[in-house]
Amino acid sequence: MQLETLRLYCDVVRLRSFSRGAALNFVSQSAASQSVQQLERELGVALLDRSRRPFGVTAEGQTFYAATRELLESWEKAKAGVAAVKARIDGTVRVAAIYSVGLHDMSRHMQRFMSLYPNARVQLECLHPHKVVEAVLGDEADVGVMSYPPADRALAVVPLRLEPMAFVCHPSHRLARRRLVVPADLAGESFVAFDPELTIRRAIDRALRQHNVKVNPVMAFDNVETIKQAIMIAAGVSILPRHTVAKEVGIRTLAAVPFGIPDLVRPVGIIHRRQKHLTPTVSRFIEVLRDAAVSDEPVPAPRAARAKS
Repeated sequence: MQLETLRLYCDVVRLRSFSRGAALNFVSQSAASQSVQQLERELGVALLDRSRRPFGVTAEGQTFYAATRELLESWEKAKAGVAAVKARIDGTVRVAAIYSVGLHDMSRHMQRFMSLYPNARVQLECLHPHKVVEAVLGDEADVGVMSYPPADRALAVVPLRLEPMAFVCHPSHRLARRRLVVPADLAGESFVAFDPELTIRRAIDRALRQHNVKVNPVMAFDNVETIKQAIMIAAGVSILPRHTVAKEVGIRTLAAVPFGIPDLVRPVGIIHRRQKHLTPTVSRFIEVLRDAAVSDEPVPAPRAARAKS
């Protein structure tokens, strides 16, 4: 039983998807399925309930998932300890991030990294997506953190997470109290969109078009924060990464409702120059971000447990 297989199992369960778990581990869906079946044969139990879609996780599967997560975390800590002895982690990591990631995620990751390695520093700059790519290619940043990392032979991409999208509106909007908003509900709605040249705009437009839904774009901006401000003044509704509105939902300045296109997600990853040698400090910073991405997404509760909550 290899650590790669255990990590693959955790990703499949966490994402509740063989295809997404396989993609994160750079294997085929068939290989992912065979690996999980091999685990089940070795353990002598069924880890997944494949009788329904999406598949469920058995009680044994939940227990094994929790234990495996602890094992992988211990392994990562052990590697970090060895790396700290082998190579001094110091100096500065230059990071370019898109605004939504830089403002919502990076602060706590930077603090954790610098608490683990007091001699290291992180320099963060928030930029427009194409500027993040330019900063990395121009060696103005060691790593970039962005959504929809581009396919470029000069860049290496480290996948981080797939962010669920939500329907976001003013708390007084007619759909604010729904448990689920489906694409048809958006027909004719005043819509605060992303700028047309952004990949996330094209992904949202494509998803709505596939469901034969036409919205009424009234504004377009290049970042999540400005879109949120427009929604707060009831200028329109939007579709945004769910976690980027958590604070506003908590203080009831915005409402967020699950959106009925589960495959509409925002992929986030790390980019760095493929031919550039990464210092131990930069490499360890990437590992810290990847570890955090795994621990931030808990496994979905079993159906019975959700019914009680």
